Amino acid sequence: MQEENKAPQEKNEKAQAEPAENAAAAAAQEAPTEQKAAAKPAEKRPTRRSSKKENIAFTESLLFGKYSTKDVVVEDPSLANYITLTPKAYPNTFGRRRNRVYYVAHVSVVERLINKLMRGGTGQKIGGKVIRTEGALQGKKIKVVHVVEDAFEIINKKTGKNPVQMLVNALENAAPIEDTTRIRYGGINYNVAVGISAARRLDVALRNMALSSLIGAFKNKKSLADALADEITLAANKDPTSYAIKKKVELERIARSAR
Repeated sequence: MQEENKAPQEKNEKAQAEPAENAAAAAAQEAPTEQKAAAKPAEKRPTRRSSKKENIAFTESLLFGKYSTKDVVVEDPSLANYITLTPKAYPNTFGRRRNRVYYVAHVSVVERLINKLMRGGTGQKIGGKVIRTEGALQGKKIKVVHVVEDAFEIINKKTGKNPVQMLVNALENAAPIEDTTRIRYGGINYNVAVGISAARRLDVALRNMALSSLIGAFKNKKSLADALADEITLAANKDPTSYAIKKKVELERIARSAR
């Protein structure tokens, strides 16, 4: 009877000992893996989106890959809202949002200069007017972009300054303050002096600078890039020989006489 009672007791002891041994063996196997995990911390591989965001945060988009627009200062408060300096290598909006109000105010001023140069006017002057004929720049935006890029490089080599800042200074100096308009009163036409909005001031300055470069390069050994670089440099220094400065002085003189 005693032997029969010992048999079930030994079975129970063995059953209790087996899970303990299994647990100890499992702990022994997990121990080295835990030590390895503690020795080598888990490294998370960055996703594509996070890596792209980090690159964007630390890189600056330079105009033509050379010139920064962050340090450019617009001193004229009326033109500050219209002189846009979008940080792009090659400014081109492809005419997006063309039908929106004040669309031009959101276009880079360098692109606006490119658009003014992309015209059919040859630069020939007859009777004080610029004749607009079939030119070689109509629709050739990439060609004009390279012309402006070469002009900026010429300005940088001659003056050692940022050509974007020189362009902004030239536009501020060449933007007229007054103009005249024609009104009809009592059957007689009168010229009356009026103030110009900031958007039109900038537009007139860009147009005069583009016409000056086209006139300077027409039937001349000087290239269009050289003519544009000379005009920007002269206007930035308030040189009276600049075509844009001459037109500004002429408009303001006529407005003063019509007051």
